[in-house]
Amino acid sequence: MQLEIRPDPAEVGRARRWARSRLAGSGIAADEPLAETLILLVSELVTNAVVHTGCPAVLRLSLPGVERRGADESVTVRLEVADASDRAPVPRCADGDATGGRGLALVDGLADRWGWSPEGGGKRIWCELDRCSQPQQGAAVAYGGGLASYEGLAFEAV
Repeated sequence: MQLEIRPDPAEVGRARRWARSRLAGSGIAADEPLAETLILLVSELVTNAVVHTGCPAVLRLSLPGVERRGADESVTVRLEVADASDRAPVPRCADGDATGGRGLALVDGLADRWGWSPEGGGKRIWCELDRCSQPQQGAAVAYGGGLASYEGLAFEAV
């Protein structure tokens, strides 16, 4: 399932609402940690696309179906944001007082896996969350190393 995003900061709230509405049929309760983390990641990745590219984007969610799994079965949720900017995500430093610039550092710390790849004339940034998995240090596929490796750094997807 996917949602087209306009290059407007108001789209971030719409993307969060859309993602929450998709959770209802997936068997993932809105108040469970996986759902809360997913909504935060939607917010971060859509914000990066809207603020840093000025291009339309597409938000995609791959959620498990209730009928395809048991209550204790591990599931993976995948989130992708594709935009028309061909500029790769670039690490940047943000001091302790900065109000932004930590989006991809959050993704690195919260997602079980994440990365990016060129797509057509643009790029796709993706992340995955596993339900029933053990906490991990983050999988910085794009940069190698966990969140601790980037203490004091922030990331900007441009």
